[in-house]
Amino acid sequence: MLPFCLLLAAVCLQGSLLQEAGTRDQRKPFFERFRRLEEQFRRFQEVTLLHLQGIAGNYNISYNIDTRFQHLADQYDTLAAALNVSHAALQEDLGSLKTWMKKLQRRTKKLASKLSLLAESLSESRKQSSGERLQQSALLSNLTLQTAGHTADLTTLRASRNTLQKELESLRETSRSQGTKLEALEQQLKNMPHKEILASEHHELAAAQRLNQTPQDKLPEAGGSQGHSVKKLHAKHKQRKKLGEKRQQLLAQAAKRRLQSSLFHGNKTPRQERQPETPTVPEPQAARQQLRRVAKISQEQLQSPSPEKPGTICNVDSMLLFPNASTENFATFGQGFQTGLHELSVCSWVSTHARSLGSILSYAMEENDNKLVLHGRNTAALASIHFVIGDPAFRELPVGQLLDGRWHHICVIWSSIQGKYWFYVDRRLASTGSKFQEGYEIPPGGSLVLGQEQDVVGGGFDPSEAFVGRLAGFAIWNRTLMPGEVSSIAIGKGLPHGTILKLADVSSLNGSIQKVNCTCLEHCL
Repeated sequence: MLPFCLLLAAVCLQGSLLQEAGTRDQRKPFFERFRRLEEQFRRFQEVTLLHLQGIAGNYNISYNIDTRFQHLADQYDTLAAALNVSHAALQEDLGSLKTWMKKLQRRTKKLASKLSLLAESLSESRKQSSGERLQQSALLSNLTLQTAGHTADLTTLRASRNTLQKELESLRETSRSQGTKLEALEQQLKNMPHKEILASEHHELAAAQRLNQTPQDKLPEAGGSQGHSVKKLHAKHKQRKKLGEKRQQLLAQAAKRRLQSSLFHGNKTPRQERQPETPTVPEPQAARQQLRRVAKISQEQLQSPSPEKPGTICNVDSMLLFPNASTENFATFGQGFQTGLHELSVCSWVSTHARSLGSILSYAMEENDNKLVLHGRNTAALASIHFVIGDPAFRELPVGQLLDGRWHHICVIWSSIQGKYWFYVDRRLASTGSKFQEGYEIPPGGSLVLGQEQDVVGGGFDPSEAFVGRLAGFAIWNRTLMPGEVSSIAIGKGLPHGTILKLADVSSLNGSIQKVNCTCLEHCL
C-alpha cells in the first residue's frame, strides 16, 4: 500500500512540474527556485525511497522471521507430541520389561529350586545307588558263602545219599528175607489154628470119655486135664495175636522202606504213618532227620491242595481291557493336571496283539488339542508312535517289540530343562534325545483320555488311532524318574513317590472297557 501512495505522489508532482514548465518564461525566478525545490524534493524522494526500501526490507525480514517462528513453533509442537508418544511407548516398554524381569526372576528362582532339588535327588540317588551297590556286594558275598556252604552240604548229602543207598540195599535184602519169613509165618498161622482146634476137640472128647468111664476118685485128674487144655488154647491164641502184631510191624516197615526208596528215586507215593524202627537196622542220625523232613514235605504236598502260584510283580493294582477299535472305548480322568508341568514321567504295563500300538494317552485343551499325546495309527509306520508335547513338536518312539501280545513295561520321561527325553522298554533305554520343547510348560486344566486321540476336547476320535489291548499299572509323575526307579517298577518293587495320577483316579469307563482288580501282573488276565 505504501509504494502505491508514493507512486501516486510522484505522478502528481510530475504533472505539476509539467504545468509549471509552460509558465517558465513568465516566472523564471520562481522556476529556478522551484527547480531547486525539485532537486531537493528528488533528493528527499531518493532518501525517502531508500528509507522506504529499507523499511520494506525490514518488513519482509520481520514477516519471514514470524513465518519462521510460526514454523518452528509448529515443529516444536510436533516434536513435543512425538516425544510424548515415544515417552508413553517407552514407559509401556519399561513396564513390560519390568514384568518380564519379574517373571524371569520367578522362573530363575523356580529353576534354581528345581536345580537344587535335582542336585539333592542326584545326591540321594547316588547315595542310594552306593548303598544298593554295597548291599549287592554284601548279598553277593553272602550268596558266595551260601553257595560254598550249599556245595559242602551237597557233598555231604551225596555222601549220605551213597551211604543211604547202600543201607537201602541192605534193607531191601533184609526186607526180602523178612518177607520170606513172613510168608512162612502166614502159612503157619493158616495151618496152626485148625490143627490146634482139632487137637483140643480130641482132648475134650477123651476127657469126656474119661469122665464117663473113670470112678469118682479120679475126678480131679480129669478136671486137671481139662484145665490144662484150656490153658493151652489161651496160650495158642496169645501166640497168634503176637504173630499178627509182628506181621503188622513187618508190613509197616516194608511200606516205610518202599516210601524211602521212592523218595530217593523221585517217585511220589502217599505218605505212610511212621512206625518205630527195628534196632537191627543201623541208620545215621542226619539221614533220619533228612528222611523225616522229606516225608513231611511229601505228606503236606499230598494232603493239602496246590495253592495259586504267587506273583512276582505286585504293584499294578488294576488293569483296563480295551477289546476293540471302537471310538466308544475310552477312559477319562475326572481332573487333568492341577498345576503346570515342566517335567513328566508316564509308565505303564502294555499288552496288545494289534498291528499298531494306537493311542495310549491324549491331553487336550481348547487352544491346542495336542498338549501331550502318545499315539500311533494303523495306516502309518506300525513300529513307532508319536510323542507329542505342544503340537506340532513331536518325536518318534520305537514300539515294534511291544506288538507280540506279551506284557511289556514302558516309561516315557521328559524334562523342559534342555528338552531332554527318555523312552524305556522293559528297563532298557530304547530312545533318547534333547532340545525337545526346551523351557516349555504343559498347562493345567485340560482333558485327559486313555485309549483314544482327541481332535477336540473330549471327542473327535478316529478308530484307526484307537488302542486295542490291556493297560496295567498306569501312573504319571510330575518329575523325571531315575533309571533305578524305572527298573524297580519293572521288577515289582513298588511305585516311587510323586505320583499325580493312577488308574484308580479314572472317573469314567466308556464303551466296552472292562476294569480288572489285580494286585499282581501275573493275575491280570
